Amino acid sequence: MRPTKAAPAATDAFPATGALPAADAGLERWRLILGAPAERHTGPLEAAAAARDAALDWLYGRDTEQTRRGVRGTGREGGDGASAVTPVDWLDDIHRLFPRETVERLERDAVERYEIHEIVTDPAVLERVEPDQALLKAVLRTKHLMNPEVLRLARRIVETVVRRLMERLTPEVRRSFTGTRSRRPSRLALARDFDFHGTVRANLAHYRPEERRLLIQRPRFHSRTRRHLEQWQLILLVDQSGSMVDSVIHSAVTAASLWGLPGLKTHLVAFDTSVVDLTSDVTDPVELLMRVQLGGGTDIARAVAYGTGLVDNPRRAIVALVTDFYEGGDAYRLVRGVRALVEQGTTVLGLAALDEEARPAYDRQVAQRLADAGAHVGAMTPGQLAEFVAERLGR
Repeated sequence: MRPTKAAPAATDAFPATGALPAADAGLERWRLILGAPAERHTGPLEAAAAARDAALDWLYGRDTEQTRRGVRGTGREGGDGASAVTPVDWLDDIHRLFPRETVERLERDAVERYEIHEIVTDPAVLERVEPDQALLKAVLRTKHLMNPEVLRLARRIVETVVRRLMERLTPEVRRSFTGTRSRRPSRLALARDFDFHGTVRANLAHYRPEERRLLIQRPRFHSRTRRHLEQWQLILLVDQSGSMVDSVIHSAVTAASLWGLPGLKTHLVAFDTSVVDLTSDVTDPVELLMRVQLGGGTDIARAVAYGTGLVDNPRRAIVALVTDFYEGGDAYRLVRGVRALVEQGTTVLGLAALDEEARPAYDRQVAQRLADAGAHVGAMTPGQLAEFVAERLGR
């Protein structure tokens, strides 16, 4: 059968030809999911469905494990052998044959599962492809292979996806810094601060029982406490190894969202075996991500030492170490560096993931040693990190 990762999208999104009865349409969808071996049970496909099947097989037919087990009987050789269909042809086909949700899934599998790099390195493909986060990650992984023309087209993907992330995450991140509602009334009429119960009480004299209506003549609104903010620092140290690409993207967007907030000075530092301070590019997350070089080794201890040197006031500083904790350098030096930060009063966060899923994959042994040294270790979404920082600023 086709790879199971594709099946959930297929069962709901693969359209059947409109002329078929519901039962036959269901068989057709199963045939598209299972591939040619199921044809003896479902019968041959109509022309439109056959075209969809060919597009699916161009991608999933290269799954060598399925071919080895004899699950497929498509006649296509597994692996990366020559094919008459190019990535450009295939993209044109799937955009014509499938709904958008399925197209996004197919493009994501092409890039992430089967590493068809032409999707993000061929100019003709880049002009057609629909930008999404999977393609953004692919661009970041392969941009070193791109010539200037391809890089210019790839930048469109980076700009589009970053803009969407900023639009979605910035309000969530900044909401933590707007202050809390108080019981004191406000003359500023803002919908988010509308005091429903206070408004009802203030206008009871205008209730008309015969109409069962309450006339509002004096709407009431809550005021908001404005935190007295002393200057704090947030120092984001971000591991740019290939496995941390989601966290790299969200760290860049988070830093851009936090930039310029009163009472907070934000730094963004990327590291592998070397350390690159990207703070000067924080206001332009697109440029920042184009500078990131994914892959290579990891020297977390060196990044912590650099971050320590950025601290102005230890008791007004948060060092957020975004990494999978697989230390390629000196683990003892790393633990000593974190302990020294904690002992001087700095808050240290060890984040195994900083993204919308917050699903960590990390070296638990090293993470436990850092927790024992006084670091807060876990995984956060950008909004949760913002709430954590805002709580510290409000103290």
